[in-house]
Amino acid sequence: MKYTVSLEIAQPREKVAQLLADPAHLPKWLRGLVLHEPLSGVHGQVGTKSRVVLQMGQQKMEATETITRREPVDLHRIAREDVVRFEREIVGKGMWSAGRERLTETGPETTLWESENEYRFSGLMMRLVGLLMPGAFRKQSLQHMQDFKAFAEHGKDVRDAKD
Repeated sequence: MKYTVSLEIAQPREKVAQLLADPAHLPKWLRGLVLHEPLSGVHGQVGTKSRVVLQMGQQKMEATETITRREPVDLHRIAREDVVRFEREIVGKGMWSAGRERLTETGPETTLWESENEYRFSGLMMRLVGLLMPGAFRKQSLQHMQDFKAFAEHGKDVRDAKD
């Protein structure tokens, strides 16, 4: 299963990239995050493996994330024509996924965030979930992006939400 979601953020691309890359901000916008800890490497750097635990309702998901691409490495003074790229693979029980994030400058104070996602499922249960609920994955990705947008633009923290 593959899909792409995108949205525009009213912040300069360099600031958006720095906020996305900073592990201290993850709990503020990644709804359901219980834990994100490096097992090897330095957070956010290519090759780093991290243990990720998410809680969505009664469902708890644990997976291993591997950073596969980060360009540019230095997120300060990014050339206007450069596209910022963050890519990762996530492996959990019954699934593999890849996320490919692109940040493009659309104006001096606006950034286009495009998120390309791919999922592969193994095991009957996860294959059924993928077949019967493909829209749920897209909806979840878009929710995370909208939460990040609210955080980047207005400082809104998902942990303060009353849902």
